[in-house]
Amino acid sequence: MTNWEDMRIFLAVARAEGLSSAGRALRMDPATVGRRIARLEAALGTPLFVKSPQGYALTEPGSRMMRHAEEAEQAMQAASEAVAGAPGTLSGQVRIGAPDGCANFLLPQVCAALSDDNPDLELQIVALPRVVNLSKREADLAIAVSAPTAGRLTVQKLTDYRLTLAATRGYLDRHPPIRTLADLRAHRIVGYIPDMIFDKELDYLAQLGLDRVNLASNSVAVQFHWLRQGAGLGIAHAFAMPLAPDLVPVLPETVSLNRSFYLVRHADDRRSDRMNRLIEALSTGLRREVQRLEALVQGLA
Repeated sequence: MTNWEDMRIFLAVARAEGLSSAGRALRMDPATVGRRIARLEAALGTPLFVKSPQGYALTEPGSRMMRHAEEAEQAMQAASEAVAGAPGTLSGQVRIGAPDGCANFLLPQVCAALSDDNPDLELQIVALPRVVNLSKREADLAIAVSAPTAGRLTVQKLTDYRLTLAATRGYLDRHPPIRTLADLRAHRIVGYIPDMIFDKELDYLAQLGLDRVNLASNSVAVQFHWLRQGAGLGIAHAFAMPLAPDLVPVLPETVSLNRSFYLVRHADDRRSDRMNRLIEALSTGLRREVQRLEALVQGLA
């Protein structure tokens, strides 16, 4: 017979696909984790993992056990929710993965407001210039710029948002006028590193008729700081522009790219009242914040 501690260790190894990473997550010595897994396999009379130099991969019995282990995890979380925190408030730790544009310019203020309303809630923001891997529990839920089509996931559209061509007034005053897209070729362009794009929705250079970026980064925040310092001309999230009052839209009638944010979570989390309430509050907060910030930019166009 297994217990919750066995399940907790099993889940950590399955998600990390190795003892060292699992040990860090569990705050246990990897050798101890390995002994606990060996003891669990002996008790069950079957191997749960295929061990190789590349890591630990689930066997067929291990894959079957994974579902039950996740159900046990959810039951433990639900029990904790039932006894923790003030009535009607949210508690416990929730990790949110997001692309760094959202993570830098939207989530901080939205999560701060959630924390004001729920003092026992611990919110963590994981900003990654790539897709967050929910199956490995890099996060409890993720915000994405396109809806995933694989995996046992629940996906809901959060909100639309705008990308706009922008530069500082100082940069525009020092450089040739921009009347058409063709004029962009005479300017220093700030943008992304083409071979590091992790989602097709982030690819906009072709729409601008550009094939060269003078100042490039895989981080939206780095690109934004270049723009606000007057280093060049580039695409910015409209919701970020109020943080840099000297930034103004360029060719707003010609360049206005619409994108969307999606909220992604494990399908089984739909049964968690805590997660459902958190997601409702988070979704409402993000929609309102995008609308509020983009409205501030409308007058600049």
